[in-house]
Amino acid sequence: MKITAPKGTRDILPSETPLWQLAAKNFAEVCHNFGYEEIRIPTFEDTNLFQRGVGDTTDVVQKEMYTFEDKGGRSITLRPEGTAGVVRSYIENGMSSLPAPVRMYYDITAFRYEKMQKGRYREFHQFGVEAFGSKGPEIDAEVISTVDIFFKKMGLKNIELRINSIGCPNCRKAYNEQLKDYFRPHISTMCADCQNRLERNPLRMIDCKVDGEKDIVKNAPRLIDHLCDECKEHFEALKTQLDAIGINYTIDPNIVRGLDYYTRTVFEFVSKNVGTQGTICGGGRYDGLVESVGGPATPGIGYAMGVERLLLELEAQGAAVAPKKNVQVYFVAMSDNAKDFITKTCYDLRVNGIGCERDLMGRAFRAQMKYAGKANIPYMCVIGDDELASGKLKIKNMTDGTETEVEASGLVAFFEGNGEE
Repeated sequence: MKITAPKGTRDILPSETPLWQLAAKNFAEVCHNFGYEEIRIPTFEDTNLFQRGVGDTTDVVQKEMYTFEDKGGRSITLRPEGTAGVVRSYIENGMSSLPAPVRMYYDITAFRYEKMQKGRYREFHQFGVEAFGSKGPEIDAEVISTVDIFFKKMGLKNIELRINSIGCPNCRKAYNEQLKDYFRPHISTMCADCQNRLERNPLRMIDCKVDGEKDIVKNAPRLIDHLCDECKEHFEALKTQLDAIGINYTIDPNIVRGLDYYTRTVFEFVSKNVGTQGTICGGGRYDGLVESVGGPATPGIGYAMGVERLLLELEAQGAAVAPKKNVQVYFVAMSDNAKDFITKTCYDLRVNGIGCERDLMGRAFRAQMKYAGKANIPYMCVIGDDELASGKLKIKNMTDGTETEVEASGLVAFFEGNGEE
């Protein structure tokens, strides 16, 4: 029987990984420039963490988690996202005693049992940041600007920032009652999920995947019109911050989060390109999350970015170019003595950070030359007994065919001066 990758997973092949590596490198560099440090969290956690940290009324918890009982009888779940694990680590490792804000970023795999779509898998990858301890709009603007700068660094265009405020538990409580009164006469026309959400979590009805485009939802009261004075002030200050930075944005009242510990600022970065329209990155403020998971009351904000979705957008726009191949020179041996010399020469170059290749397949001279011509390696060096005797090697530029004579002892210096970045 042929064994294939499980449904919802995929292999990321060597031809693809350079672009993944470039994205990860650029994201890390942007985060470091803002003072964010990398955190690495477990692939699986206690199931209770996600029930409390993601929310037991969400589709993720109710329908999509990979949950199993381990050999000790404990309920374990493969992480469906990164925030809950980072919050757990923040609490468990006493990070609240560190100077605030505590800034962290991550690059993880996550797992959700959901319907397969282009760019959406059951094992997927996320970039994300989390910042703890600051309650002002300045940190909101900073977090948003990390995404803006990263997208610029990757060469992405036509990406729109959409923002909203979902208020605090106080102003949201009154708004939820308004939503119930508004939707109740129409509930029989809505999907089963919305019917279940009416009494438990009416805010989630606003972004329902089934009913979201219906007029009854589009015409619902808007939370942004029912904010308390403090939440209004926070949102206006965020807009002022974004205006000062020069980041354009659109106010989108339909961006919501359905759990009480999510507060005030929510945002999404959305592609405006035909054929790839959709959310690439989403985030927001969660001032009640740390406390809900058992920690001290701590304001927080963060986001997650789907890497597969990001790379689809990069491909569609032709924005980012994968790094050039690290291997700079291919050595062709004309004799057994040359093979021994090449073995040592390759080691000396590699230990100095210069990539090189040699024949490992027992190819004849002509076959080595043929391989060198197809391998897309910038330089080739043919070595035989004459070159060994003279100590002088000819380095051929495979692009223009020119040759440069180099002392064998000067190979490292030559490639440090002429090699690829």
